[in-house]
Amino acid sequence: MRYLALIALVALAACKEEVAEAPNAVDLTPDALSYFCQMNIAEHGGPKGQIHLKGYPTPLFFAQVRDMVAYLKSPERDAEITAVYVSDMGIAPSWRQPGISNWIMADGATFVVGADVAGGMGAREVVPFADPADASAFIERFGGSALPLSGIPSTEVLGPVDLDLQLETPA
Repeated sequence: MRYLALIALVALAACKEEVAEAPNAVDLTPDALSYFCQMNIAEHGGPKGQIHLKGYPTPLFFAQVRDMVAYLKSPERDAEITAVYVSDMGIAPSWRQPGISNWIMADGATFVVGADVAGGMGAREVVPFADPADASAFIERFGGSALPLSGIPSTEVLGPVDLDLQLETPA
């Protein structure tokens, strides 16, 4: 009986998947480039995103959270995602200076979707907050609705962008 228990323990250990610890967020540097456009992120206001991929030494940075969510929804990814971080706009110094180290895990953030605000690249932005109360205050001022990352509809981040919309750039 003892041998049977030992065999079961070994089999269980062999079947158990290794759970890798998520890498830490990387501070935003003045040299960071946006993944899609390869433009310097520091030159663009609004919230930012970073995605860590298995086997890659540095994260992919995004000048707009909208673009980061588009990447997440894209079927063309070829590496496993190990962590996703976004700027916490509730504690950001300003819209123009969203912060260099105020990263939060995207899957725990509250996102304001559909607000009349332009992100760093001029498109309607998806705005992340750690505190749902901060998201609610933002919605009162700029409109939109609060959603978790998994609830952001593809229509908000994929497809054409109307740059003629009269969107605000928060102070």
